[in-house]
Amino acid sequence: MHTTNYRDTLITVSADCPVSEGTIPEKPGTIATVQHALLARPYAMTSDDLLHETHRARGGDKSREDFFARPQACLRASPLVKQFGWGIHHDSEGRIALLDPQGDGYRRLLDDDAVKKTPGMRSKR
Repeated sequence: MHTTNYRDTLITVSADCPVSEGTIPEKPGTIATVQHALLARPYAMTSDDLLHETHRARGGDKSREDFFARPQACLRASPLVKQFGWGIHHDSEGRIALLDPQGDGYRRLLDDDAVKKTPGMRSKR
């Protein structure tokens, strides 16, 4: 079974993100809207939990084992990071939280050498 979980990692906002602060997605049923709603409680789920729950919320019927039988894109490719300006922190247990890049928590993690930083994927090549 494949995994998308990171530990002690901050996924930073994509370099070509069109917004400078975390923006709430508003279009119902999109991946971004579903993921944002599921992350309302910080550090309540892992990346794998989020991706599988997003799949199910959008009408998918694969079991967790079937869903992760093939590699899935990690949250570096999430529209929350690429289009809506959010950073995603993975704690030491792999649980995740959204962070606004204008907030103190995001800046504190950027300055923390114990936290690995990995950039969100760019929308354009």
